[in-house]
Amino acid sequence: MAELPKLTFVLGGASSGKSAFAEGLVVATGAPRVYVATSQVYDDEMAAKVRDHVAARGADWHTVEEPLDMAKALEQVQADQVVLLDCASMWLTNHMMAENDLAVKTEALIAALAACEGRVVVVSNEVGMGIVPDNALARRFRIAQGKLNQKLAEASDLAVFVIAGLPQVLKGGLP
Repeated sequence: MAELPKLTFVLGGASSGKSAFAEGLVVATGAPRVYVATSQVYDDEMAAKVRDHVAARGADWHTVEEPLDMAKALEQVQADQVVLLDCASMWLTNHMMAENDLAVKTEALIAALAACEGRVVVVSNEVGMGIVPDNALARRFRIAQGKLNQKLAEASDLAVFVIAGLPQVLKGGLP
């Protein structure tokens, strides 16, 4: 059984293997698992993606669907459980679309992660390695995501960047 630190941060590009890697970390603990889903389903493509992810995880996960309020989701977690929060990028998108104060919501997220009794693995997208987006909303998102990722990395005990399915440890050490 692998022992994870209090907060693990898994970062990667789209379809990099970051979620599968994060799920593997959680499963390897042997602890009861909680999946905090931040996505909101607006179309058939997203509905199919959610169905595929649920099927791939299997029945050994307790799923909490919470697109905005991480304190609400994480306060339910017991000390013996391990949480997979997937993903911080969708959580950020939800707050941007709701026109919430991102600095306030980010601080609330970091506080909720610190207060959680269980261990948490947070998945997030790295969006700053590509071209500069051609519109203001996308540029604003890229900047906000970069700031959020920096805060999550700073708060984490273990930070891993996944590239082409290969984990690269940025901070801490793998169990």
